[in-house]
Amino acid sequence: MATFLIGLVILFGGAAVYGRFCEKIFGPDGRETPAYSKQDGVDYVPMKQWKNCLINLLNIAGTGPIIGPIQGILFGPIAFITIPIGNIIGGAMHDYFSGMICLRDGGTQMPDMIRKYTTKGVYLVYQVFCCLLLLLVGAVFIYTPGDIAAKQVFGFDGAATSVSTWVIYGVIFAYYLIATVFPIDKIIGKIYPIFGAILLFSAVGVFAGIFIKGYPLVNLWDTWNTANYAFGDYFGENHFIPIFFITVACGILSGFHSTQTAIVSRTVGSEKEGRNTFYNMMVLEGFIAMVWAAGAMGVYALGLQEGNPSLATDTIGIISRDLLGSVGGIIALLGVIVLPITSGDTALRALRLTVADSFHIDQSSGAKRMGLSAVIFALVAVILVFAKMSPSGFNTLWRYFAWSNQTLSLFAFAAISVWLFENKKGQWVWIPLIPAVFYAFVTFTYLCNAKIGFNLPWGVSYGAGAAFAVAYLVVVVMFARRRAANAPLSAKR
Repeated sequence: MATFLIGLVILFGGAAVYGRFCEKIFGPDGRETPAYSKQDGVDYVPMKQWKNCLINLLNIAGTGPIIGPIQGILFGPIAFITIPIGNIIGGAMHDYFSGMICLRDGGTQMPDMIRKYTTKGVYLVYQVFCCLLLLLVGAVFIYTPGDIAAKQVFGFDGAATSVSTWVIYGVIFAYYLIATVFPIDKIIGKIYPIFGAILLFSAVGVFAGIFIKGYPLVNLWDTWNTANYAFGDYFGENHFIPIFFITVACGILSGFHSTQTAIVSRTVGSEKEGRNTFYNMMVLEGFIAMVWAAGAMGVYALGLQEGNPSLATDTIGIISRDLLGSVGGIIALLGVIVLPITSGDTALRALRLTVADSFHIDQSSGAKRMGLSAVIFALVAVILVFAKMSPSGFNTLWRYFAWSNQTLSLFAFAAISVWLFENKKGQWVWIPLIPAVFYAFVTFTYLCNAKIGFNLPWGVSYGAGAAFAVAYLVVVVMFARRRAANAPLSAKR
């Protein structure tokens, strides 16, 4: 238990210190934000700070900060330390600078940020990569909440041949379409407070339950092998780096988040609200990850789960019902279902905005937004049907989603580095480059070894990952310095 508490101190203490530091480096001021200067009643709409914070939290917190930590805690109590450290210096920083740069540049979306601060070639690669990821996010975040609702809330079998499965998918699909097309303050801004209340009950309830029921949480200095599960053996038999950092995505770092902070950048009323809206909401996601990781460790250590502990959706139900009872467990499950739904809707909204901005497609009327959304949703439907009908479809979908999610962050880190140099803050470039180089190593090493990648031996994969990380560092720094030298009088921001 002590290691878990130490991790929480690192998380919230680090946020107070490092979050303020990042804010000071960026330098928010009192200039007019695009929510006012470009107000259109659809996407550029000034909203209250608490509502922006809640929307951003629900946007970024999908199934990742629950399913990922439940699987990642199999590596043992080291997860209670790596999650908060990675969150503070990696994920929260990534979200803050991505959101604030988009905010200062007029509420631009991430593809525009990448295009402005990198090269045309990088932008084109990012554009394709980002659109594919958002499509995968949309499909994954219909599949996972749909299956949890079908099996653990309504008691259906969740089979691909069951009408009930597709009815539930259809309801989620319809909500996504409404949230994608209608003005952000009319749908998302109205319903998210309800979703937020369910989410908070879920996270706080599980957190309290861990202490009330006295879940046995292993410490770093304890023997990691318990009577019912051998965390130490799992850690020794598997490659903590990179597997853990690919598995535990959203609680530590997620490239997908930058596409969501860009949306909220169009509704923020003041730059000085950025730290709470962007940085601190990622910290709360880290808290959610820590809570579910602790709950899973308790379940594994007590032997409450029969069969394969890596089946995270089963673990979610066991944690919820054991800690909160039948009624509270259902409410907690609803909180788990809310998370991916409130990420999937804005993922597809971000995809619509990205495609519209890139190809200059008018989105001023509902009919025009519906037309573009219809094409996007047709593609999502194809992916969803494949994932459900194929025996290995979802596993393949999830692997590509998890890896691409982390890889996408490398584009944002590169753009942030260039922005720092262009704004005469080059001495602080280590802020994005430390997590960037680490994840360059993690993602490329994983790609080289994984069966969905090059399927190379671990030794070769580690060497290739190290070489890629060094190359990434050199290229980003050299490019950023050259850009800053060629444009000493950058536009006023």
